[in-house]
Amino acid sequence: MSPGLDHRALPGNRPYIGFGHVWHDRLRPRRHRFVVPTFFLMLPMRALRQRPALANPLAMNRAGALSFRDADHGDGRGPGEGGALAWLEALLGAEGIHDAQGEIWLQCYPRVLGYTFKPVSFWYCHRADDSLRVIVAEVNNTFGERHVYVLDHPRYGQVLQARKVFHVSPFCPLEGGYRFEFRRTGSQGLRSVRVKIDYRDNEGPMLLTGVAGRLEPLNAASRRRALWRYPLLTLGVMTRILWNAFLLWLKRVPVHAKPEAPAQSVSRSFPSDDWQ
Repeated sequence: MSPGLDHRALPGNRPYIGFGHVWHDRLRPRRHRFVVPTFFLMLPMRALRQRPALANPLAMNRAGALSFRDADHGDGRGPGEGGALAWLEALLGAEGIHDAQGEIWLQCYPRVLGYTFKPVSFWYCHRADDSLRVIVAEVNNTFGERHVYVLDHPRYGQVLQARKVFHVSPFCPLEGGYRFEFRRTGSQGLRSVRVKIDYRDNEGPMLLTGVAGRLEPLNAASRRRALWRYPLLTLGVMTRILWNAFLLWLKRVPVHAKPEAPAQSVSRSFPSDDWQ
């Protein structure tokens, strides 16, 4: 557990917004690094199911400058079918995880001016005593495909590992795996969040990536600041993906053909000492 981090989940009574940055550091076969500013949401999904008005000023399942749509996650079910939270709860049940009865927090990108692309979203699932039970990483690629990594029995500051089975970038082979590390700081984890996702192929570390930001309540002022600073967040995400792909191509980084999507849409983590 990270120093200064209470084991309890964030108070389940309001959404938060995080202001920070994303980094991407390719180590080989050509060095390539970028760091860009960003913002993201941290939503208490079970609290919002009980009291939807808590989401204000976020537009929930409707048009708005800053909005969230359930259909952007999971199997695409809308609010009439229980939304993304119902999908997540069904997933946990199918994976034999029945003790995540506390709050479920979703860290994700919002829709900005109606548009979104969510490279990865994280579901922090807590037990009834607010201790962290499991983290679900929901990954999307630019081909419209989605895969889920279930990171079982996590602890903040602990490395969690999963085999790579899902194609994300044409500049990375479909081999090796990921090392995830999550950190939260401040009283009840309200000060900041930092997520590292490092990729290693069969030759060793290749990519060091992550996102970090300071959390604050989502209200009219923080919403206004997000839209003022990052009015084209989604467009910026897609533009950076394409631009950096072009730069990697110029650097003659090998391109790997897209494989078929994995037959199973869910993968499980394994203990860190099982694979070094």
